[in-house]
Amino acid sequence: MLERVESLDRKGTFGRFGGRFVAETLVPALEELERAVAEVLPSQTFRRELSELFDNYVGRPTPLFEARRFARSVDPDGASIQTLWLKREDLCHTGAHKINNALGQVLLAKAMGKTRIIAETGAGQHGVATATAAALLGLPCDVYQGEVDMQRQAPNVARMELLGARVRPVRTGSRTLVDAMNEAMRDWVTNVRTTYYCVGSAAGPHPYPTLVATLQRVIGDEARAQCLARGTLPDVVVACVGGGSNAIGMWKAFLDDADVKLVGVEAAGRGLDTNEHAATIHRGRVGVLHGAKTYVLCDEFGQIVPTHSISAGLDYPGVGPEHAALRDSNRATYMAVTDDEALSAAHDMARTEGIIVALESAHALGAVAEIARRDALARGRPVRIAVCLSGRGDKDLSTLASHGRC
Repeated sequence: MLERVESLDRKGTFGRFGGRFVAETLVPALEELERAVAEVLPSQTFRRELSELFDNYVGRPTPLFEARRFARSVDPDGASIQTLWLKREDLCHTGAHKINNALGQVLLAKAMGKTRIIAETGAGQHGVATATAAALLGLPCDVYQGEVDMQRQAPNVARMELLGARVRPVRTGSRTLVDAMNEAMRDWVTNVRTTYYCVGSAAGPHPYPTLVATLQRVIGDEARAQCLARGTLPDVVVACVGGGSNAIGMWKAFLDDADVKLVGVEAAGRGLDTNEHAATIHRGRVGVLHGAKTYVLCDEFGQIVPTHSISAGLDYPGVGPEHAALRDSNRATYMAVTDDEALSAAHDMARTEGIIVALESAHALGAVAEIARRDALARGRPVRIAVCLSGRGDKDLSTLASHGRC
């Protein structure tokens, strides 16, 4: 792990995407971070400390579970699905894959001599993970969160505050993740000498997409080894995509396996034909958001437009630049699942497997039947599917209940 920092180059580009489009005041900070990523992450001291935390604090490796009853619920006659594996990142400490990245970045911040951590969060999973890492490593932490997200993710607000973080409500714009990231950027510009900005997804200016992908690659490395230990690789690897950190982490280990298809699932919200979705790859244009060139949801004047998803973690008008490049190269394909389809998948997973999943992950599960049908038709046999279960759904219980799914 971390022996080779993924795709790190001076420009931080993925094809025509990525790069660094920021104010001059942030360039020295990003160059300092770039040097630290190149020098600190591969060092034996850093790798040993992070590996020990992964094993003894996070609870890695997470299991690879075969979801037989859910598979039969979406494919009753077994014509499409041979095996459905779930990579159980919901069993990580704090309940989501976000802790892998947060621990790595806060550990890096400490090595860089930073004395304060800031972060942004949507669903609260990254905020909780960052607050946890900051508490563990003894650094003060401020987390920016949109007011709307604070209301729909109240349990995670309480968790962050219990962990000692200060949750900073954002009352501008749509009061969701995009605005929280804007405020975190402003804080960072003002306090860049002492403050480390812990970005939660594989998005933002170089080197953040590379840094987050490198820290999350542990998901895919484990999953690939666990599949091989069961005798074979999956035919398809599926993950939900907002910014895209769990998908990039899950996919990295399979990128060179040409026969393994990679499928990302975006939030179609109330439908792709409405203006109430967060399906950036399906409906976005090439633009610049939060310091990186990528696909963004914007109007004809290039202004970012409001988004909607029942899942706060997917409610973001951009996508990580590596996803944009994977889409253009056709190495990965992308689908979109509506709010109702995600709610149904979360309900079905709870009733068939006893697993309460985050609504983010429920989007990936909501696409499984269609993905399996298409791929089985192409291959002429039932297929093996691996899904990254990025987080647990305790935080979403009130949403599920309000939609009659409890």
